[in-house]
Amino acid sequence: MEKIDFTDQYFMQQALKQAKEALDKDEVPVGAVVVSEGTIIAKAHNMTETLNDVTAHAEMLAITAAAEQLGSKYLPNCTLYVTLEPCTMCAGAINWAQIGRIVFGAEDEKRGFQRLNPSPLHPKTSITSGILKEDCMALLKQFFAAKR
Repeated sequence: MEKIDFTDQYFMQQALKQAKEALDKDEVPVGAVVVSEGTIIAKAHNMTETLNDVTAHAEMLAITAAAEQLGSKYLPNCTLYVTLEPCTMCAGAINWAQIGRIVFGAEDEKRGFQRLNPSPLHPKTSITSGILKEDCMALLKQFFAAKR
């Protein structure tokens, strides 16, 4: 485990490293880290192609790893850093895990949870968006440009 007392930008950079790993594996480049008390307790990136599993989003894998690390299905004192706004499936998992805070980089105009009203998130979850947005978007654009 990595104990760091840095900013949202630092932790988003760590999520970006995960997104780059996804890109290297020809996965949609989304990365996530879960932080508890200044310590990264889980890291993940999209693995839907690798695992042939539509639920293997970075957020889902990071939540599972964090819950295992803490020995609890609830993560109210954790922050999830993710390079792309979570989809509704992931927002539902974030709700069930009762994650205290979400920080994401780029908005997902097509599938992001913010399109839903009422929000699928737990009422106590706080949201910060736009952290390293340009860097997060650049990876996604690079990936999809190569696909078209």
